[in-house]
Amino acid sequence: MFFSLSKKIEILPIIHGSGDFARVARQKILSSNFDCLAVSIPPSFKNSVESGIRLLPSITIAALEEDADGEMDVFSFVPIDPCQGIIAALRVAIEEGINRAYIDREVSSFETQRGYFPDPYALKNVPLEKFALALLPAVPIPQKESQQEKRVRWMAYQLHKLELQYNNILFICSILDWPFVRDSYNRRLPYPESENIYQSPQLHNTEEKTLFFILGELPYITYLYEKKREGLLSDSNISIDGIKELLIESRKRFIKQYELNQHYLTPNVLQVFMKYVRNLSLLESRMTPDLWTLSTAAKQIGGDSFAVALLETAKLYPYQSKEEDINNVVMGIDRAEFPDRGVVKMKNRLSGSEIIWRHLSLKPKPEIKKQKIWKFMWDPYGQCSWPPEDKKIESFNSHIREQTKALLGEDLARTEKFTTSIKDGIDIRDTLRHWYTGNIYVKEIPPSRGSVDAVVFIFEENPDPMKYNWSQTWYAEHGEESTLCFYATPYIEDMIGPGIARSTYGGCFMLFPPRHIPDIWQDIRFENAETLDERLISAALFYSRERHVALVAPKHPTLKWKRLARRYKKNLVYIPLKRFSLHTIDRVRKFHVLNGKEIRSYASRFIQEF
Repeated sequence: MFFSLSKKIEILPIIHGSGDFARVARQKILSSNFDCLAVSIPPSFKNSVESGIRLLPSITIAALEEDADGEMDVFSFVPIDPCQGIIAALRVAIEEGINRAYIDREVSSFETQRGYFPDPYALKNVPLEKFALALLPAVPIPQKESQQEKRVRWMAYQLHKLELQYNNILFICSILDWPFVRDSYNRRLPYPESENIYQSPQLHNTEEKTLFFILGELPYITYLYEKKREGLLSDSNISIDGIKELLIESRKRFIKQYELNQHYLTPNVLQVFMKYVRNLSLLESRMTPDLWTLSTAAKQIGGDSFAVALLETAKLYPYQSKEEDINNVVMGIDRAEFPDRGVVKMKNRLSGSEIIWRHLSLKPKPEIKKQKIWKFMWDPYGQCSWPPEDKKIESFNSHIREQTKALLGEDLARTEKFTTSIKDGIDIRDTLRHWYTGNIYVKEIPPSRGSVDAVVFIFEENPDPMKYNWSQTWYAEHGEESTLCFYATPYIEDMIGPGIARSTYGGCFMLFPPRHIPDIWQDIRFENAETLDERLISAALFYSRERHVALVAPKHPTLKWKRLARRYKKNLVYIPLKRFSLHTIDRVRKFHVLNGKEIRSYASRFIQEF
């Protein structure tokens, strides 16, 4: 066999930190009658590693203090990660009563091995032998007298010793070491003595929010592997299906956090998201996405708020618990903070692909403490809008007025038989209706008379006055803006920055060209209106100088609204709200209130993109 060292020893090279390789290691040890499992971990780690395995699914690390590097203390550690191939194999060996041998060389200062590896997802369709053989030309040869060379020679010697005691041995090591272990074993190369270690590794618990820095897979994906194991279910497709579950859970958290009754993250939008993720992954030469790819796609498809929700979900690991007799450690990239030692340097003995920082600009929701401070500092006598949102809603308003005029023209359209001109186009309906005559009918749409200067938006049926308890009339700052009357959620309850608050329209009425009108919420002429939407429609009908008033609402005008229109001798032109996508409506409904025009100079640093 390709991975056989002898009749008694079989070697299994793996990429550390891969759920797919952990699954291969687990299946390998369960499918054969091995009487010994040898792993590339030093003997000093045996007790602490196996103690950590017994605490799974709670994640711990076995850390050994080394000689200080300058002014900073140094630790090397083994992550007790269920998605680590060696840990998964040891877990099975403990459960099955198989003997374990820790045969790596003891060193006083460990040298971390890292590399860039192909995506392990390829193991779904490619045998491990072909995968390892394809990677073989890219595996760097250890330098002479280097620590790696000494380690592989020591492990080869230990394998010779083990085959004197056992008949069927499985040896698991890094894919970076296995060719040289094999060569040293076959050539019986001389080996150096192991170094003396005077301290024992200690077991430490890890903060859930920093698990990402020690786990091979995303914490949420690791949780799904453990959840499948707990339910005795197959985990063969978690590397892809887990991404879908992560996406759905992120959407749930996003909806719950922002208390959305309707949202734009429909199955069609999520399908676009998955296609975008696939394309970004291919550009990164990967088959499965990493966290940066997922977050970038989430920002582009769902905005900053959805990307933050996805990041927070990806860090979840519900199985993590705090052991009373184990110290808690906060992890980072090659760094950790111990409660009694401060910040120290960390070396992962089972490190996989290189982990690097990548930049992604996001604006998370601020802490409650900061929100209270900003609320206290708010000046109640100064407020203004955010210009980019003004442009957005004005553009939407122009689009609605154009659509309304088009609808008015269609109501006046005439149909006649085709003679010499097709005029404004063939009328398919009348042509099919008179198909038996052989005549073609065309339509003529006369230019619409009049214009539209008032547009009413009703975003929810039966608006709750307790929810939308802030009503205001805003006047245009220049000739390109409309006069705006609206009712919305109280902005002071959602502070996102110093002098910056967020609100959501329940309904609004826009008058263009702008002109000064009394505040409709204080005007006694509309006191008879029983609901917020009725008062808004009454004001639009009263102040419109044109006969037609556009109404964008989730339902057809009620009988009471029609009576109001007849009273003011106006005509409501209804446009269904569902004609527009939920994403468009959501972007229009959410707006920000600034505590003065000077806030506009830095507001973009805090305002999230939806």
